[in-house]
Amino acid sequence: MSRAKSTLEQWRIIQSVVDFGGYAQAAEQLNKSQSSLNHAVAKLQTQLGIQLLEVKGRKAYLTEQGEVLLRRSRHLTQTVDELEQLASNLGEGWEPNLTIAREIIYPLHYLVDALKAFLPHSRGTRVTIIDSVISGTHELILNNTADIAICGIPAKGHVAEPICESELYLVCSPAHPLAQHDVIADDQVLAQHLQIVIKDTATHKASDTGWLKAEQRWTVSNFHEAKTILKTGIGFCWAPAYLIEDEIKSGELRRLALKGSKSRKVQLSLVVPNRDKQGPASKLLESLILLQHDINQVVE
Repeated sequence: MSRAKSTLEQWRIIQSVVDFGGYAQAAEQLNKSQSSLNHAVAKLQTQLGIQLLEVKGRKAYLTEQGEVLLRRSRHLTQTVDELEQLASNLGEGWEPNLTIAREIIYPLHYLVDALKAFLPHSRGTRVTIIDSVISGTHELILNNTADIAICGIPAKGHVAEPICESELYLVCSPAHPLAQHDVIADDQVLAQHLQIVIKDTATHKASDTGWLKAEQRWTVSNFHEAKTILKTGIGFCWAPAYLIEDEIKSGELRRLALKGSKSRKVQLSLVVPNRDKQGPASKLLESLILLQHDINQVVE
């Protein structure tokens, strides 16, 4: 392995000379003598065999070769700074990765707002969001696959913090036969038609979710797929209000009225699967998610 001719310190010095407009200014900012900076840059140029700076009057200017190498050196020093920061974070127990399990009926904008607030303080933590459905969310909690989970029915043995309700509407296309009813008298009327349901994401003991009395069912992975099918005039579905309000307003979908049940409401809660191993990044993000709902309640 060949040995590097230059050092990071030399590249940081030349960056400072350029950024601060000269040797004297850089020396003041770095709390070093001007002669030591001159020596470091001269040695670097000798080692590389290329002139990086030329002095005109009292100011130092980059040569063409210097501009190219300075750009590359900034990437290098930034990478080293990030590496050192990562080592420091890990030493403090700051998690390099976080996984969030999100029940798909949970309005995504709450989570996005919390992550936006988390980003400036994240120290480079990578975040993975897993969209899950009922048993699938429980599976992620019980297996400690997720650091934070947002679920409907809490998994057994885990403390859950209620955060919001998700309202589900019964919908179909205006062209569907069910749309001709002002009020659907009973479940038997629904049972005669095709139902679109969302597949449970669990790898074991998975099941479809929702009202399942219809003889005919099509199972899809998410509500976006369900909406696409509904708009063609096929089937009915229970879907989160926040995902279909625009389609209801535009007339692409019709909200159905079922006797005795205008909508379904599901309580959503936040769960930290393993409090004993929760790190500072997870604690911060948890607090920001809860804060979003506190703010929302105040606004409402």
